[in-house]
Amino acid sequence: MTNAFAERTLPVPDALRAWIADVESVAVAGELPESFTHVPDTATKLVVRIEDGGRRDAMVVGPRTRASYHVETARRVLSCVQLRLGPGTVRPLLGTPAVDLVGQVVPLGALPTGTARRLAQELVDLAPDEMLSHLARVLPDHLAPAADRSRTRLLRAAVDALSTRPGRVPAQVKDVARELAVSERQLRNLFAEGVGLSPKHYARIDRVRHVLIRAARTDWAELAATTGYYDQSHMTSDFRTLMGVPPRSYFTGRLPDAQPCQAVSRAFSRG
Repeated sequence: MTNAFAERTLPVPDALRAWIADVESVAVAGELPESFTHVPDTATKLVVRIEDGGRRDAMVVGPRTRASYHVETARRVLSCVQLRLGPGTVRPLLGTPAVDLVGQVVPLGALPTGTARRLAQELVDLAPDEMLSHLARVLPDHLAPAADRSRTRLLRAAVDALSTRPGRVPAQVKDVARELAVSERQLRNLFAEGVGLSPKHYARIDRVRHVLIRAARTDWAELAATTGYYDQSHMTSDFRTLMGVPPRSYFTGRLPDAQPCQAVSRAFSRG
């Protein structure tokens, strides 16, 4: 079956690396599936979409703590660009702590900063490659450096230590706090502000995303061991909690009932 989507990763300009972790451009390249899954995600993203008929919009998608299953709706998206924000950049860019965006889909123009409102107007008229060039020109002029760079460095070191990497088991939260010479409470506060999730929840989502990527080519018991789970039972339990079904059901297509997508949140709307 032909892949319904053409995906490509765009290089992040050096001028944007302090703010943007990665950029993905997705275009419809075939017949869309009748249903689709949003997997858990630790990142806050800027998303610019083009719908059938030419309608364009820019939104902010906050971290997702659980998978959700949806049916295709009448409003068809032809393409989108997703810019994953780096840890610690949400408040400087959008004017709100990351924790306030968890589970939210918010119009970019509804966020508090003038930069967010300006970008909402400008990005929708640009092609994917033009967006990055434009951001590289305007962000250095409209974003002051983070007030406390040491906090951002500390947060990013903790994120790296808690992330799953090939050949490296993620560290335990208590060990990360000790290594960085902060209390676990301080670490939780850093994560709430800069990521939106607790350190423990961040690590759980990151591990499950690693399982989703590698399950097709790795023995499950081996995958559990190399991903930082106590055993395969622990992996299955975590997977079921975040994905709604155990691994075997998910990978054989036995999924929860799909629901229509919810409307964009108006929690930040100015009316």
